[in-house]
Amino acid sequence: MHAHDSVASDENIQELLNHAYDAIKNHNLEEAAEGIERALSLDFDNSEVVTALKYVNFWRDRGRAVQEIATGFEQAEYLVSQWRLFNHFVERVGEASEKCLYAVRQHVFNTALERYRQLLDESFEADSELLLRIGRCYKGKGEYDNALETLRRAASQKKDDPEIYAELADCYAFVNEIQRSKAFFREAFFLGAHRIDLGLLESELVTRLVAKLREAGYESPELEEWVPVYGVLYGVFTVKRELRSIEYGRLKQSIYALEREHSDKRGKNELLVPRLINRYFWLIDHYLNTGEDRAKIDEVLLKLRSIDPKTYEHYIT
Repeated sequence: MHAHDSVASDENIQELLNHAYDAIKNHNLEEAAEGIERALSLDFDNSEVVTALKYVNFWRDRGRAVQEIATGFEQAEYLVSQWRLFNHFVERVGEASEKCLYAVRQHVFNTALERYRQLLDESFEADSELLLRIGRCYKGKGEYDNALETLRRAASQKKDDPEIYAELADCYAFVNEIQRSKAFFREAFFLGAHRIDLGLLESELVTRLVAKLREAGYESPELEEWVPVYGVLYGVFTVKRELRSIEYGRLKQSIYALEREHSDKRGKNELLVPRLINRYFWLIDHYLNTGEDRAKIDEVLLKLRSIDPKTYEHYIT
């Protein structure tokens, strides 16, 4: 093969791939697969071609499954749940093909968005659950301003919802409003770590933290509960606010309830400990914010040391 031929085939492969990526964005996965297979026949060793074919085949299978699902809402839910699996699949495949990934992202989230929006058009009331999902799709497509607008609407309807707050935090990170992002993440994991879907959060602020915890051997559902603890220890959840007196009262009550459960050994200990630590952190922050007596802070630190010496050491150093 002459050098000239190989250049021609390289250009040809890139053309075939670009055409295939456009086809993916237009939801024509069969056409995309044909183009990528043609590219593969020109060069079996091209890693982008090999990876792209794996991605497309993943979604071709899902596309067939979607046809079997009766309602638009269920179809959208299925696609978003498969996106979570796809992220793991991409990690396993290894070399990521960014262009193909972008095309697939547009295909998946546009399809889901269309299904959710149909429901929005049919039902006159946009409820917070639907708005949360629509916001997620905008985020998935990279339309962060639309995502934020939709999620803020969801948050105004449903106060203090950890899922909505976590998605808002994620989007704020993408538009570089880091302080807001940190504040919303801290809030979300305080309100209900167990309700947050880590598989759908994509900003580095939180994905790095989760990766570190996985390396340390944490798995769901413990993993979610430890995120806010390590968020504090690693200096990620650093944006604090003063508690209103009603919140302070609730915090004290929940600490009391958790401490009793912990001493009775009633609840699942591996979830109780991080939940309690996170609340101790909030209480200490509140005391520091309000200029409370140092003795009160020391009292909380003693409790922290008795339930988890390792975290205590990390916290005070």
